[in-house]
Amino acid sequence: MIEVKDLHKSFGDAHILKGITTSFAKGKTNLIIGQSGSGKTVFLKCLLGLFEYEKGSISYDGKIFSKLSPDEKRALRAEIGMVFQGSALFDSMTIAENVMFPLRMFTKQSKSEMEDRVNVVLNRVNLPDAHKKMPSEASGGMQKRVAIARAIVNRPKYLFCDEPNSGLDPKTAIVIDNLIQEITDEFDITTVINSHDMNSVMEIGEKIVFLKDGLKAWEGSNETIFRTDNEVVTDFVYSSNLFKKVRKMYLEERN
Repeated sequence: MIEVKDLHKSFGDAHILKGITTSFAKGKTNLIIGQSGSGKTVFLKCLLGLFEYEKGSISYDGKIFSKLSPDEKRALRAEIGMVFQGSALFDSMTIAENVMFPLRMFTKQSKSEMEDRVNVVLNRVNLPDAHKKMPSEASGGMQKRVAIARAIVNRPKYLFCDEPNSGLDPKTAIVIDNLIQEITDEFDITTVINSHDMNSVMEIGEKIVFLKDGLKAWEGSNETIFRTDNEVVTDFVYSSNLFKKVRKMYLEERN
């Protein structure tokens, strides 16, 4: 579990995060959502330890990150997997070499051990024959699956995903959502996803934290977001005509 208490972050005179308190449960897909400028990217980077913050605390299974020694922080980072928005694969490396990279960084495994682990995770993301391909030879959906394989290759306890469906067509986006959900359940990972994709919210949002102007405006799940009377949330969720119709149908069924 990741616990956040009264988190504040500023850049100069700009107060970006204004006292966020929440938690992200183990074995759940936890989504951070909000409009552009709401603070969700800054929040994610604080969770990852990329930004220092002025006030509050972030703890990983009871260990407060800011109080850890450099060696303890390095050990914790080895337990974190990250799926970047643009996949962030190394163009000069094969897909197998990209996936192996965290093992080379954080472990002392032999080459054969690393190759075996790469085989396991590439099979898990349904890319059993992609080892020798270059990223430029892979579609956007394949690149996302490679990024997920790289993120889980070191058996992380925590998985972070920054807009994992960015640039994907709706059908492929659902495949990626389902894969992240399956991996979270299968390996009992604490998964945190930064997203603006309402399909992801509805499909895999077991825990949803909605940010507005650096504040936690609402939290709940994909089961409760339809029922909320929070006007800020409903304005965001039902901004499109399609979701307005969905909400109308839902409310009619309730009545």
